[in-house]
Amino acid sequence: MIIFGVFVHFFVFASKVEIVQNKNGFQLLKDGVPYYIQGAGGTENLDKLKEYGGNSIRTWGIDAQTDNILANAKKHNITVCFGIWIGQERQGFDYSNKDALESQLEMVRETVRKYKNHPSILIWGIGNEMDLDYTNFEVWKHMEEICKIVKEEDPNHPTMLVTAGLDVAEIKLIKKNTPSLDILGINTYGNISYIKEAINMYDWDKPYIVAEWGPYGWWEVEKTAWGAAIEETSTQKAKTYEASMKSIMSDSTKCLGSYVFLWGQKQETTSTWFSMFTEEGDETEVMDVIIKGWTGFPPENKAPSITQFLLQNQIARKGLVIQKDSFLRASVTIMDPDGDDIEFIWQIIPESTDKKSGGDKEKSPQPIKGIFKKSDYSKNNIIFKLSKSGPYRLFLFAKDGQGNVATGNIPFLIE
Repeated sequence: MIIFGVFVHFFVFASKVEIVQNKNGFQLLKDGVPYYIQGAGGTENLDKLKEYGGNSIRTWGIDAQTDNILANAKKHNITVCFGIWIGQERQGFDYSNKDALESQLEMVRETVRKYKNHPSILIWGIGNEMDLDYTNFEVWKHMEEICKIVKEEDPNHPTMLVTAGLDVAEIKLIKKNTPSLDILGINTYGNISYIKEAINMYDWDKPYIVAEWGPYGWWEVEKTAWGAAIEETSTQKAKTYEASMKSIMSDSTKCLGSYVFLWGQKQETTSTWFSMFTEEGDETEVMDVIIKGWTGFPPENKAPSITQFLLQNQIARKGLVIQKDSFLRASVTIMDPDGDDIEFIWQIIPESTDKKSGGDKEKSPQPIKGIFKKSDYSKNNIIFKLSKSGPYRLFLFAKDGQGNVATGNIPFLIE
């Protein structure tokens, strides 16, 4: 009886989400009320997401924490783009294997049956970047079967599949083979300013969501001669996020909102590349941009900004090569809008050797111990040396003591 009671509770309060089209374009309605997605990819810090003006999170699959995540979302009145992980060809899934396809369809059906009445469900996010490094176009026919099953089990929440970027040939394949799809999800970073124009040029005639966006991706930026991607500082990223947010909001006819990436922290090329929080939970200038974009108002205390970050009197560039046992000099100029005292944390970290694609899990290289003294944390300039050859990055974390931080790193090679 207790289990039945919980089921009825979900059923009574389950939301109805639909897409309507009027003279102004497409609009998402939640229980009859217009709902524009101000979302983030991630499952942590939902109290801050709500406080900062966010209203939705995106997940990628089901794990042991799924029920807790849904309960936490409900607690904070946050909706969930519920991710159902779909096999990827690049990870070994075979779209010619009938048994594997049938098993996947059954998994989708059972998942939707289990969770469809939870009040936090907004959209079914079916798969993520199945098109990344793929060759078998049968995936789109299989996605049609999945969309039909989802609709059979749950007519109250739309379906969305997510592509890696936007491609005209892919749009044609999806339109032809997956007509039951409700929303196209697009993961896009450096090319986000072209999405509105491309959507119309490629003749996508349904709504879309920017399912991931953030800084320039590691695959889009300049690299050193030894292949290390040059990452923006947190201040440079803030400008990138601000421009991207404006691009997203400029399309009021087909775009239903977006999910900024990543509402949390992860290692992907570096520990800071996509992370909107540090491992300690501090927030960068990027968050100031998000808060103002979502609420219309800046935060009470703003993050520090980096005005100049140099190694050997040079900014991050393609070929900073140093002889081993040579002294290196680094300096940073920080501007804090609130006049807070800054703590400078310097780290030398070997270049990652576990780089992957598609957001797959990577191991984090650890900072080298003994390079800097505790007294260096009060300095905005340092001198150090390394005696072992190899590629490294000099990391800076400039903390204001108010939960905010400025971050940057410069790759260099010791010969």
